[in-house]
Amino acid sequence: MKFRLLLLLLAALAAGVVAAAWWVHAPYRGFSGAVFVDIPKGTGTPKIARMLASAGVIQHPVQFLILRAVRPDVRLHAGEYRFAEPASARQVFERIARGDIFYYVLAVPEGNNIFDIAATLTRQGIMDGKSFLAAAQDPSLIRDLAPQAPSLEGYLFPDTYHLTRHTTPAQLCKMMTDRFRKVWSELAPPDAPVHDTVTLASLVEKEARLPQERPLIASVFLNRLRLRIPLQCDPTAIYAALLEDRYRGTIYRSDLDSKQRFNTYQHAGLPPGPIANPGAESLRAALNPAQTDFLYFVALPDNSGAHRFSKELAEHARAVQQYRRGLRQAKQADRTERVPGRKTPRKNH
Repeated sequence: MKFRLLLLLLAALAAGVVAAAWWVHAPYRGFSGAVFVDIPKGTGTPKIARMLASAGVIQHPVQFLILRAVRPDVRLHAGEYRFAEPASARQVFERIARGDIFYYVLAVPEGNNIFDIAATLTRQGIMDGKSFLAAAQDPSLIRDLAPQAPSLEGYLFPDTYHLTRHTTPAQLCKMMTDRFRKVWSELAPPDAPVHDTVTLASLVEKEARLPQERPLIASVFLNRLRLRIPLQCDPTAIYAALLEDRYRGTIYRSDLDSKQRFNTYQHAGLPPGPIANPGAESLRAALNPAQTDFLYFVALPDNSGAHRFSKELAEHARAVQQYRRGLRQAKQADRTERVPGRKTPRKNH
């Protein structure tokens, strides 16, 4: 009799184990859409279990407690977790044990300015772009490095950043300026003029397409500064228009004639501050420019990204004419290819 009772108890226990195993492995979804569970640091397992059950991520807190009993040494990571699909209690437990925390990925390319970054933040739904612009207009984060900086432009280092839903514009600016400080400390000698160097690097970043040309372009700008020749850098005219909220996607005569302080067609010397956020290579080029006599450069008309550099104005003028002629030929070829059945331009006799 006792033996039969023992068998029954063992069978019941086995059935319970099987049922528990099925219970914690069965997919469940008690929510619609997506749900976020934010686990603060120091939260104990029972409270985490209740939070998950309350959000509909698991069916019952006991499921999570069973898994915790099986794996008592596993560290459960604090942070915010996003759940959108049905998942078993075991899968949920494993995610929290891995620290698979939800975050946005913000990729900021070299040469992006604060307006570009704001547009990306808005487009990806990370945060309000206008709020970011307001935070980026306050230069206090880099006041010790660049007292004359009008904003954080130039000091928001291009990189990939991981942001939570709770990251504020001010916190993002701090992350980006901290990254700039680290890169700057690795590149620059202690006596390097920070603001002028970053401003020059931003012009190089916007003009250069090929890495090997960055030191050459830096040399052109420095030669013009030394001779007090206006830089006449097109991206500065664009940035001046952006600051006045009148940029129309291309440069007009009115943009070149604008008296806005950033427009280097109308004001000699460097602009008051950077016009974009340069990467490490452009910073390096500004710190270590090539030694040349070049005063001019213009793009080659072959879409290679390369430029023709010149010492004399007449030589530069010929290069500009070649560039314009190449553009006209490219447009003509494009129009020809768009005409069905026509392979070559029609000749007039």
